[in-house]
Amino acid sequence: MTPRTPHAAPADLAEGRRSRPESPVHRVVPAEAATLAAARGARRRRERRIAIVLAAALLVVAALSLSVGSYSVAVPDLLRTLAGQGTGAENFIVLTLRLPRLVLGLLTGIAFALSGALFQTVLRNPLASPDIVGVTGGASAAAVLGMLVLGFGSLATAFAAFGGAILVATIIYLLAWRGRGGGTSGVAGYRFVLIGVGVAFMVQGLLGYLLSRAELRNAQDALTWLVGSVSGAAWPEIAVVAVGLAVLLPIVRMLAPRLRALQLGDDLATSLGVGAERNRLGLLAVAVALAALATAMVGPLAFVAFVSAPIARRLVGTGGLGLVPSALVGALIVSGADFAAQHLLPGGLQLPAGVVTGAIGAPYLLWLLATGAAGGSGSSRDSTEGTR
Repeated sequence: MTPRTPHAAPADLAEGRRSRPESPVHRVVPAEAATLAAARGARRRRERRIAIVLAAALLVVAALSLSVGSYSVAVPDLLRTLAGQGTGAENFIVLTLRLPRLVLGLLTGIAFALSGALFQTVLRNPLASPDIVGVTGGASAAAVLGMLVLGFGSLATAFAAFGGAILVATIIYLLAWRGRGGGTSGVAGYRFVLIGVGVAFMVQGLLGYLLSRAELRNAQDALTWLVGSVSGAAWPEIAVVAVGLAVLLPIVRMLAPRLRALQLGDDLATSLGVGAERNRLGLLAVAVALAALATAMVGPLAFVAFVSAPIARRLVGTGGLGLVPSALVGALIVSGADFAAQHLLPGGLQLPAGVVTGAIGAPYLLWLLATGAAGGSGSSRDSTEGTR
């Protein structure tokens, strides 16, 4: 007869439950969750405070841009003019000449800054910026080709610049695509940056050839566009940028959680249900569209996309994405650079805003390379793969 397995009495089971030590998970997880929630709340509050400060600074620069000039407008008169009650001269100076220039600078600054933030975050490399990896260079080459060879007007040149940025970004992405270990494929950040830098040099060679073959007057016009400027802004151009941002900004907001997951690395992002390569492609496409839109309207304003996100992250200091502060920093850089180029140079000399943004960004790039920060910011996987 098969012996029965002895069963513990209900009292023994109850005693065993009482005597079993409580799992540490039940004690730690609520505490850790509370700590994470508190840290997340503190980060959001700090980002809001920084955003408010940046918005206030932006308001000051906007007021100066609209009121200061050869025809100065006092603040009360400026407010009255913006309300539609200005004199004929004030309406012409503020609403026709200065306000379109300011608004275009703000919108394109936001587009450049968000593009750079997306590039640098997705590829996990501070050098991954549309003006470093050749995306804006592709827009410039297509625009100059249209101006000097095909005889395009301003609208056709803008479309050519947009298409050139998309084309160059697609070429870089395809060249950077390769198989990885474990049978998966994708784009490594370091490969994208290196190939992009190489493509940027090729584009510069093409630009040099086109400029050397052009007539002097046409070459001067092309050089002015290549520097980047918000002068001559018109409301139809502003409407195009505004509509483009109205389409792209909600996409950025929708993809922001996936961007946070990609910051953790491809393997962990995949384990969280985020398709790494699919979302990386989508985010890069949005970043390229933002850079192409801004470049098509104002030219390749140097280093705005490159420096905006790092400045915003240093101001916030929480390690988050900081997309809103980055956008505000970009708008502040472009509007401030345009104001400085118009009013702060000796002898009344006025320059395109791209000259000032280049003077701001070049020292930062040199500092980044000199301190080795460019190599330390990428992911460990990318760094390891880069040495193999």
